[in-house]
Amino acid sequence: MNYQNNKTEISVIQLALKRAGFLDGEIDGIFGSDTRNAVISFQKAAFLSPDGIVGPKTYAALLPYLKGYTIHRVKKGDSLYSIAAMHNTSIRKIMLANPTVDPLNLQIGTNLTVPFAFSVVPTDVPYSYMLLTYICEGLLMRYPFLSGGVIGKSVMGKSIPYLSIGQGKDEVFYNASHHANEWITTPLLLKFIEEYSESFANGGSLYGTLAVQLFKKATLYIVPMVNPDGVDLVNGVLRNDRYKNETLKISARYPDIPYPNGWKANIAGVDLNLQYPAGWDEAKKIKYSLGFTSPAPRDFVGTAPLSAPESEAVFNFTMKHNFALTLSYHSQGEIIYWKYLDFEPQKSREIAEYFGRISGYAVEETPYNSGFAGYKDWFIQYYDRPGYTIEVGLGQSPLPLTQFDKIYSDNVGILKGGITEI
Repeated sequence: MNYQNNKTEISVIQLALKRAGFLDGEIDGIFGSDTRNAVISFQKAAFLSPDGIVGPKTYAALLPYLKGYTIHRVKKGDSLYSIAAMHNTSIRKIMLANPTVDPLNLQIGTNLTVPFAFSVVPTDVPYSYMLLTYICEGLLMRYPFLSGGVIGKSVMGKSIPYLSIGQGKDEVFYNASHHANEWITTPLLLKFIEEYSESFANGGSLYGTLAVQLFKKATLYIVPMVNPDGVDLVNGVLRNDRYKNETLKISARYPDIPYPNGWKANIAGVDLNLQYPAGWDEAKKIKYSLGFTSPAPRDFVGTAPLSAPESEAVFNFTMKHNFALTLSYHSQGEIIYWKYLDFEPQKSREIAEYFGRISGYAVEETPYNSGFAGYKDWFIQYYDRPGYTIEVGLGQSPLPLTQFDKIYSDNVGILKGGITEI
């Protein structure tokens, strides 16, 4: 097996090679001569067979550059200074990742986590579930004050991860990528939690607010990829032929929806944001009238509320917590949806208007045909607390990564405000 089969996988390989210092060119997802030569140079440096093919051994050697850290076993004569110099990083990063280690008394044989100098979260490559797992691992190793875990499993059995930061009494919850082709929302949440973590570790501020104040005020939970199977389908890394063949059969019934770029549903053809028990029967009536009466690339509500394991996992995770506010990230439109039917939780309009001012996004009520059975709808109905759907970017999903910087700039005030405004 090699790891250079498609644009997404090649982009990730190029990312690792750039971080390792072997590739100077742009990340373009094309395995051309520059990338092949970079692989050969890397293989030589890693004492691997220099065949220019990214097989399992080469991929394993590249993995630390995707996770953002390596493990260093302390030898006689090592110091934090020499270890940092060897790995081109800083003593501060090593000490942060190893809070129980005495820097003046390193014990021979101890394994140290050594974070590299670069940021863990990439914003210039397509995402996959595997890349998500590397990033989550890397963030947890780099910032020991983060916590993480799994909320449940996808149809294909992938564990759906969450990350958490803060020790405040209030709990808030942000989720992304309910919809497969809206995966640009995944790095949005990951980049925010990374910047927050780095600011907290440095005793700094996050866009005008001391990170320690955010940390003490609320506990933030993020689920950055609700729909990992669907994201893998859209970005071309789905390896299971049985599931992929089923999606091809489903897609053939909807020739007007491009495949795989138009795919929003989970791998079984269920729209995960039409699965929540808030007006589900009304959503079913609306979507059935539009022709979505069976598994489809989008808009099929499923056989019953919470029949899709991914939506059930988000539901159960919510029920186990006491979230004061939730943000559900989607694309596209640069719109904030804040209401469900006539429910208007305390402060919800005020917070929505604040989000609109700080982002430049329009604040609107959800159109009737899309106004039922979403996560935001259920959260508002069940808890009577502020819940928001944020539609980022402009254009046709999947949005190009060239929009990411603007999307992040537009939304960082909302992401911080979800903590400060409750």
